[in-house]
Amino acid sequence: MNKFLRRVFAARHIKECLLVLMLSVSMPVMAEQPAMHYAITVAIDPASRQLQGRSIITVAQGGHFELMLSRRFKVTALRAVGFRIAQEAAHQRGLQIWQLTAGKDGPFRIEIDWQGELAVLDTSLDHAQTLGRPIPVTGAEGTFLPNAAIWYPQIAGALASYQVDLTLPYGQRGLVAGRLLNESESELEGYQAGFVFQQPAEGIALMAGPYTISSATLQSAASNKTLSLRTYFHPSIADLADDYLESVKHYIHLYERWIGEYPYSEFSVVSSPTPTGFGMPTLTYLGVSVLRLPFIRMTSLGHEVLHNWWGNGVYPDYASGNWSEGLTTFMADYAYKEQESDEAARDMRLDWLRDFNLLAPSQDQPLLAFTSRTHAASKIVGYNKAAMLFFMLRDLLGEATFDRAIRTLWQQQRFRVTAWQDIQRVFETVSGRSLDHFFSQWLKRTGAPALQISQATYSRSEQRLSLMLKQTAPVYDLRVPILVRSQSGAEETLFLDLGAESQSYQRVLSELPKEVVLDPDFRVFRQLAADETVPILREVMVNQTTRTLLLFPHQAAAYRVAYELAGRMQGREPEIERSPIAMDDERPVLVVGLGSQVDDWLVQQGLPAMPAEIRQESASAHAWTVRRPNGATLAIVAVKDEASLSKLGRALPHYGRQSYVVFSGPAVIDRGVWPMRPQVLPVQFLP
Repeated sequence: MNKFLRRVFAARHIKECLLVLMLSVSMPVMAEQPAMHYAITVAIDPASRQLQGRSIITVAQGGHFELMLSRRFKVTALRAVGFRIAQEAAHQRGLQIWQLTAGKDGPFRIEIDWQGELAVLDTSLDHAQTLGRPIPVTGAEGTFLPNAAIWYPQIAGALASYQVDLTLPYGQRGLVAGRLLNESESELEGYQAGFVFQQPAEGIALMAGPYTISSATLQSAASNKTLSLRTYFHPSIADLADDYLESVKHYIHLYERWIGEYPYSEFSVVSSPTPTGFGMPTLTYLGVSVLRLPFIRMTSLGHEVLHNWWGNGVYPDYASGNWSEGLTTFMADYAYKEQESDEAARDMRLDWLRDFNLLAPSQDQPLLAFTSRTHAASKIVGYNKAAMLFFMLRDLLGEATFDRAIRTLWQQQRFRVTAWQDIQRVFETVSGRSLDHFFSQWLKRTGAPALQISQATYSRSEQRLSLMLKQTAPVYDLRVPILVRSQSGAEETLFLDLGAESQSYQRVLSELPKEVVLDPDFRVFRQLAADETVPILREVMVNQTTRTLLLFPHQAAAYRVAYELAGRMQGREPEIERSPIAMDDERPVLVVGLGSQVDDWLVQQGLPAMPAEIRQESASAHAWTVRRPNGATLAIVAVKDEASLSKLGRALPHYGRQSYVVFSGPAVIDRGVWPMRPQVLPVQFLP
């Protein structure tokens, strides 16, 4: 064993294990208390990448269990008290798995020591790559042990409370989710801290680094509780601590007033050496480069604070769909847009619908099937569509009833695994109405209805407007807003209940109508009509059927750079097109080439040249979209030279919501979205 680990581990062993054992045995067993408890002592040395751990797992009730640990670790001692355990572990999916059986009467206990080498921290990874490789990593700049890495022995599929006592070398500081019990630091014994999490938790993640710690306190708006707030920041961003602490105070007060009491005793913002973002009970883990962005405190930070209510305070039942990301998106990201302006909120709803239009049918899934974000397509369903569900539910029930249901959901389901069916039950109870069809159609189906005003006439003699609405099958029950614009310029919104493929309506009007507009503020989750959607770069990034054409036939170096750019934009290995593009092919296409090559290719294909309004001679690169004659999207990247191409790799993928972007080196000098047209139908007059 590493000398540092051996010294600190031996010093703490007897004291910590006895204390934790006393706590786990003496605590009264209550109805809401977890049936399992972990008492973990762990020491980590980033320099040698060694981890040494000891755990006492207490189980209140008997049964059959599976004990799991990553195969990268070696178990040096294993003892079960009250259990029958197979000493030889089965190996599968990179795990060691022991079968455990116990009788009905508990408590039972497992004592286990383990050690091993952590992987090397790779600071070049982006967020998607970090999500895709959940392994325990360490280095001088940081340590991250995600729960998914199975870095500590854990009972499969069980919620559990825990206490973790952590030791790190001097100069390193770390934490896990939970209440800070004690903390000390010396050159001889290093950094030591203890944390306890008394609620049933889904798992334990551990973070450490060369942190500067700043702190503040907050008086809860919903109780007499004093909350402890902290930042664990790398020295390079330590000056941001005060601003982040003030923002956390704002969000906790906001959601305590909206939902109910903050469920924990503290909240920390922790910096990561990789550009990632995770939300956990009592903390959020965000990349240093992310925390530097000025808008993060106004957007993503509030989203992560809110997860302490939804996701980390009320747990999703993943077997029946993860609702927490949608509700958090609605009450955080979208709520901030509503606070900004009606126009900003409308634009976000339009973005949700645009994104959904980008999906290939094979990328869509019912909300009941969404568990977590794995790629852009899953976010469009699990975050955006789910957020739109809650928006439409609020429109249906009214804001006051919706908010009462939100507070009731928190009161009834706090620290409980909760399914969509539980959410439906709460909203039905509070509203006093059946919502079965509403939830069924939005949770169980893929796709979305396409809507059309097929007829709009006005009888002068009866002063009556007649409308005909149509929707595609399968039929949805919808509340469709129709804007009536009069000849005098006055506007009135009608809300029409549509429950058939075709339905007629009549309304008496006091003024002569000029035209009607279907759902002008995008309040219904639906397929956008052709004129309502404009091509944006994101379509070739999200749609998995996108093909890529690289116009570098004799330039091997430029071809490789363009290939890497296409891969970054699409988040996968690009599908390279090597033959002429058929004009009737409806798949999106990405074309990358030098400016002259792109100009020649567009002429050959009979497509319009680069729009004059975005052409700038001083630019090093242009990216823009074109709607092909068959409706398919074409995205074009035209660069001045190979050096200009290499500067787009990190920047261009972040501008997917734009129809065009113009670069001078890595800097954006122009961007925008092509104008869209809502569904407008002139009113025909009858005698």
